[in-house]
Amino acid sequence: MPETRDAYLILQLHPSAVPELIEAAYRTLARLHHPDHSEAPDAGAAMADLNWAYATLREPALRAAYDRTKVAIPVDGHEPAGRQAAVASSSLSQRVAQAAAAAAERDAGSAAATTLDFGRYAGMTLREIAGVEPGYLEWLRRHSSGLRYRHQIDQVLAALTPQRSGSAE
Repeated sequence: MPETRDAYLILQLHPSAVPELIEAAYRTLARLHHPDHSEAPDAGAAMADLNWAYATLREPALRAAYDRTKVAIPVDGHEPAGRQAAVASSSLSQRVAQAAAAAAERDAGSAAATTLDFGRYAGMTLREIAGVEPGYLEWLRRHSSGLRYRHQIDQVLAALTPQRSGSAE
């Protein structure tokens, strides 16, 4: 029976991604979906999908074999029907897309939804960075590369301050 999951979609990667990106995507998504840290009831299934995708793509020989089984995407960007069916059955990809859409809708005008386009946290929102390393936001606020984000960083840090002071007691 052919595999219906798409390893690239599960890891949210383009098929031409370099090995370093595959590892980074896996680690980032594993942090978000690990059953020990996620309150989602299907976190175990999400981690199983992530582990399968990473195991499939991390080794060059396995990745080449997997790539040979996939249907190529035409140049015009439209996916073949078989690939669309595989995408539709990718449960982790669907859950991630739904969660991202819900978060984007909820936070559309929020400063916390501002996404960095540079540095080690490129692609992450200010809220996500505050959850991982709030000290980086404090540094970025003072640094010249963060000037354009200063107002949004202030809002995120102000919202984070009651949580930080409450946890210190």
